[in-house]
Amino acid sequence: MPSEPGVSAPRKLASSPGEKRAAARSIEDHIEPGTRAAGRWADDEHGSAVREFAAKDGEGWVTSAALKKAHGAWADQVRNLMDRLGAEKDALRSGNAVLTSTDLAVGSAVRERSSLDTF
Repeated sequence: MPSEPGVSAPRKLASSPGEKRAAARSIEDHIEPGTRAAGRWADDEHGSAVREFAAKDGEGWVTSAALKKAHGAWADQVRNLMDRLGAEKDALRSGNAVLTSTDLAVGSAVRERSSLDTF
């Protein structure tokens, strides 16, 4: 159970190769484009607001500078989210290879030597 109120745990994690590919495809086809679009929308709206509060007679509003600073933080968050989504997508696509390699490495390290290994 999740410790935070209002947050629900996923009912079932994608574990088969097909489910992982579908989850990666969903990130690529739906979540990433939607996130990019939201970031672009904020860019457009931010530009309009900054222009409204910018200096017109030599004296600008403090709000204009605050909006620029807030937009910088927003842009960083969008960039970090896009990087995270890309990493999750890559992990979903390479998950089986990583687990297989780990299984083989652990298996070879744990296995006892046999006299038949020399033949």
